[in-house]
Amino acid sequence: MIFSWRILPATLLLYVLGTLASPTSETFQEELTLRPLRDGKVISRFSFTTLREGAVPRNPELLEAKDIPQYYTLFPLGLGQVLREYAASELHLSLNSGKWDYEGWGYPGEQEVGTGAQLWAWISDGGSATVDERWKGLRNALAGLFCASLGSLDDQRTTSPKLAFVPVGDLPAWKLPHQLRHATLPSENVCTENLTPFLKLLPCKGISGIAGLLNPHRLFDADWHGMSVHVSWREGRGIEVRLAFQAVFDPVRLSIDKKRDWSLQSIFDKSIRKACPVASSSRIVVELPKNEAYAIDPKPSIVQEGFAVYDTSHVEKDLDISLRWPLESVFSYPLDPPLQPLSPLSVQRILKGTSQSRGQLSVSIRNTLPSEVQAVYLETMPWHVQFYLHTLKILVNGHARDDPLSDIAYTPPVPHGRPALLESVLRLPPNSTTQLDMDVMKSFLRYTEHPPDAQRGWDLPPAVLVPLVNSTSFVASGASTLLGNDMSRRPRIYTRTLLVDLATPDFSMPYNVIIMSCTLIALTFGMVFNLMTRRFVVVKLRETPGRNEVPMEKTE
Repeated sequence: MIFSWRILPATLLLYVLGTLASPTSETFQEELTLRPLRDGKVISRFSFTTLREGAVPRNPELLEAKDIPQYYTLFPLGLGQVLREYAASELHLSLNSGKWDYEGWGYPGEQEVGTGAQLWAWISDGGSATVDERWKGLRNALAGLFCASLGSLDDQRTTSPKLAFVPVGDLPAWKLPHQLRHATLPSENVCTENLTPFLKLLPCKGISGIAGLLNPHRLFDADWHGMSVHVSWREGRGIEVRLAFQAVFDPVRLSIDKKRDWSLQSIFDKSIRKACPVASSSRIVVELPKNEAYAIDPKPSIVQEGFAVYDTSHVEKDLDISLRWPLESVFSYPLDPPLQPLSPLSVQRILKGTSQSRGQLSVSIRNTLPSEVQAVYLETMPWHVQFYLHTLKILVNGHARDDPLSDIAYTPPVPHGRPALLESVLRLPPNSTTQLDMDVMKSFLRYTEHPPDAQRGWDLPPAVLVPLVNSTSFVASGASTLLGNDMSRRPRIYTRTLLVDLATPDFSMPYNVIIMSCTLIALTFGMVFNLMTRRFVVVKLRETPGRNEVPMEKTE
């Protein structure tokens, strides 16, 4: 039998050739989780994981030396080059659009749901380039890779928290310790320009497999959508890259009959036609409704613990999964709040005051658990909004208390150079509402620092509440669903962004002054130039019949 390479698909051919040349093995897994909600919406979570076994992050002390050749087969080449160039041991990037509703949707499968862009990385010191220099190069490289404005995450937005962001994986034990760099850009949104390079990092792109459902026309029409990139090192395993996309759809809004029935075709306007040939594991997990009559089609491969699992590693025909509620004619939205909230902790943050120079920041944290919960509270503010830390007041169920706050770490802002950072540990009593009030001062900006839409205001990044997972009541309340089997992860709750109104000059006045000045200068210069360059002479006209000679002045 004569074997021909032409009969192999292009993706499988590249995989075979790369495996023969690569000294390390790589595996790729993909998963789609669909979870119906109480209000009729559906949460979809795409997860694409690539593991490069035996790989180790680059030592920053060896950046000046020539790097060892890297052979990638399934590992994203563009991202791998960035990680090797700037020696980042761990990286997390998220781009989100919308506001996540913790009370109505519960805890997300992907924790990074803060509005806008967020980038944080663990970078080790050492070598000729400092951590800040490599952090600058890293964010600029990622900005070009994902077509995002990550270059704006400069020193005026970069902080180094101590407690809120812990490493997800393991950090190599090098001579010098690792340092954390964290930055947010709340005005940045995710769009098609970001999704296109996101798909290019996948081995099967958007041609086959679960990634074929990533239809931008439907994803960016969702009530909430966001993408994230996570890179971590697992000691004894290798470097893991996980690309995720999460969206919240409203089937009732898309349905003509106003039902909450949904299918892959109705949500994504696509179905799975063929499997990704290089995926070692490919599956779709559907969370089944509880205490309700439903019908799911086709029959799942496995049903366990309230989840229907479909194995999509070998798809022979178009696969369109549908979930219906046959006893419902029209879906009616629930008007009463649930007896048991989907998230035991909820945070609300507002900025009070109508003055353009002063205001008050108010944060309300509600704990519905029957036991006390400890949490880390992180507040990051740009330098033009400064805290008055001595005005901090704490109210628990309306009563003033000082003991809930401990381990306060405060970094004052530097005008035009560094943001303010407030990080502390909170003790939230059972079945209580803790309120934090603090006065803030709004700074004046230079006229060159105002954005084009200065009259709209400035977006302030969301605050972060990190419940400590050592609380058994918090884990039993549903955090295990969020954390999965990895209990070392800390769930993060993001507040909504704020819009602050700073003192803004009337930009119409400079425009009027410029126009008036230019007009006066043009008229004055024109008159003076005319008088200086013209020559005035007396011209005599010739005599004509019936006309006397009339002398008159004429200019040449």
